[in-house]
Amino acid sequence: MATQTLLITPPFTQLNTPYPATAYLRGFLAEKNVPVEQCDLSIELFSVVFTSGFIAKIFKEADAYNSYEYPLVWQQRDDYIHKVDIVIQYLQHQEVTMAYQILHHGFLPQAHRALNIEEDLSWAFGSLGVLDKAKHFATIFIEELGDFIQANVDEFFSFTRYAEQIATSASSFNGLEEFLQYNPTLIELEMLKLLDKQLKKHTPNLVCFSIPFPGNLFAALRCSQHIKRKYPGIKVAFGGGYCNTELRQLEDARVFKYVDFISLDDGEAPLLRITEFLSEQIEVDQLERTYILESGRVVYKNNLPNTIFHHKNLPAPSYVGLPHDKYLSFLDVMNPMHRLWSDGKWNKLTISHGCYWKQCTFCDVNLDYIGNYQNTTADDLVAKIQKIVSETGTTGFHFVDEAAPPKMLRALAEKLIEKRVFITWWTNIRFEKTFNLELCALLAKSGCIAVTGGLEVASDRLLKKMKKGVDIGQVARVTNAFAQHGIMVHAYLMYGFPTQTGQETIDSLEVVRQLFENNCIQSAFWHQFTTTVHSPIGVNPEEYDINILGPVFEGFAQNDLWHEDPKGADHSKYKTGLNLALHNYLNGIGFDVDLQEWFEFDIEPTVHPFNMVEGFL
Repeated sequence: MATQTLLITPPFTQLNTPYPATAYLRGFLAEKNVPVEQCDLSIELFSVVFTSGFIAKIFKEADAYNSYEYPLVWQQRDDYIHKVDIVIQYLQHQEVTMAYQILHHGFLPQAHRALNIEEDLSWAFGSLGVLDKAKHFATIFIEELGDFIQANVDEFFSFTRYAEQIATSASSFNGLEEFLQYNPTLIELEMLKLLDKQLKKHTPNLVCFSIPFPGNLFAALRCSQHIKRKYPGIKVAFGGGYCNTELRQLEDARVFKYVDFISLDDGEAPLLRITEFLSEQIEVDQLERTYILESGRVVYKNNLPNTIFHHKNLPAPSYVGLPHDKYLSFLDVMNPMHRLWSDGKWNKLTISHGCYWKQCTFCDVNLDYIGNYQNTTADDLVAKIQKIVSETGTTGFHFVDEAAPPKMLRALAEKLIEKRVFITWWTNIRFEKTFNLELCALLAKSGCIAVTGGLEVASDRLLKKMKKGVDIGQVARVTNAFAQHGIMVHAYLMYGFPTQTGQETIDSLEVVRQLFENNCIQSAFWHQFTTTVHSPIGVNPEEYDINILGPVFEGFAQNDLWHEDPKGADHSKYKTGLNLALHNYLNGIGFDVDLQEWFEFDIEPTVHPFNMVEGFL
């Protein structure tokens, strides 16, 4: 008998668009004639939490706890209760008459976030930006409620993650096990009600949770705990990005109280084998890349040679069954590039599997999702694009590649233009010199509106040390070529790379300042370097002059490593100044402010000439 499979994205992931993992697996299993359904429990739960009835329960619960943090929200609770449905409806549909209502003076309550908004937002929205301005105020309204929930009712709550603090770097299962013994929170109880509804509707005998991030793990465990208690006949499987990166050394048998299978890397072959095993078509030893419990011990079943489903032969992801009308757009920052992550509906699709460069020393190049590079054809991609548009009605695409190959992007752009397939798209790239003015013009014509890419440390010495394969001059010319054709550029920035000096950190900031000032980049984000166990630096820390301090692996997860950098600066002290400067540059101001002004301690003056980027151009 065929295995009825239900694929679930656990709370909380993106709220503006479906996370694509279940869609990929649904498309694949359906092609293999495996009965399959999918559910985005993340958006389903959010859609119930932010309703007048549930927000009333939240305030009642806070009152029972005598917990009133964010008192301005508490004082105006009636307004939040009675207006939350209107606000959510607006964020889902952006209907113009509702926008005027939201902006009407005194309509929305104002608490700690709203009162900090600048009085005059005309610089951001102008006189015509009614829809965006309303979206911004509606977003703030929801964020104020989210702050109240987290502070007073459920400390684990967050819009794009849940209980992330106990799942991040969880080398031991102890903390997760402890919290699973507590009674479910109000929000978790609602999640379990929604899960029951899905289980009754689809009657699966296999439920698969795709866990992309640490902030999805606890919700998946809470759901699987519920399934094991209430539906003992249903088998449970875990997979996804979190498992692929963090559970590769799994030893702790306790997790198997909640789950029957944990698979690694691409889910297609392991999941197909699990369904075949459950329908008694194969023996347990024929499972692939899957942990199970045998005689009380964690055993990794990996029948070789593995079944390979090449990227070019996989069907299009299928978004059938997902509630497209429930996804909503947030507008919390004005920057037009930054907002792409949370604003608008985007179909997510992969152009290529893995990374064609796979050399960066800070990256998980030893893992399948980076190291196993596979390509496809432009014809295949356009056919998938057309199928997805027909299913979702959405013509926006986010190509979620590790690094989209320039040759493939050229072929795709030419095919889209030739077939008159009109889409809007953005993707992640490496700043290759191949991206010249001519190629950028072609990409823009095919619908490309933005690219993201790693500038990282903005220091030629360190770029060479991290084997990035680019230098600052090349980044300046490539980003400028995109900008000249109206394609926005977001740069990922890193500070605290091994042996990075304070001087290099300040020089990196000066490069960033000049790139913004010359309109080469329009958006960026700083993060502090962390080393992971699967990266070349994590594997050979002594080669990069750092010392690994922990954590000690205790049988469960292993990914982020703690390290010290004896030859580098005190990296963490630069965080506030770097972010303050960047915030100003994002808003097109502060270019003439001395770099020293952003920091509360003395810094070295930059050694870069003020017109260095201009010279590169």
